[in-house]
Amino acid sequence: QVQLVESGGGLVQTGGSLRLSCVVSGFTFDDYYAIAWFRQAPGKEREAVSSLSTGDDFIDYIDSVKGRFTASKDHAKSTVYLQMNNLKPEDTGVYYCAATAALIGTLTREYDYWGQGTQVTVSS
Repeated sequence: QVQLVESGGGLVQTGGSLRLSCVVSGFTFDDYYAIAWFRQAPGKEREAVSSLSTGDDFIDYIDSVKGRFTASKDHAKSTVYLQMNNLKPEDTGVYYCAATAALIGTLTREYDYWGQGTQVTVSS
């Protein structure tokens, strides 16, 4: 059974930093899986912020976070991270980790497994 558990959210001021973690169980990073970070702001649709694959070095970001967010993975710990720097109020939302055994995508329907989410709030 695949499970994803996020942590690391919190309240920070504009310009601050947070590092989110997503611990994965039910598969190893030796298997090919796509893992993405999504976020959902109040009243808005859930959007993919970053996506990567466990089987290669591919990592992608949406334009609004490029240069500020960095996704990474630790094979030994089966953990994916999202380092978020220079945070802005528009980064506020619930951040979710999601996984699929299919190819990388940016749509929620393309992902089969989801964590419970962690709240990120950036104050102005």
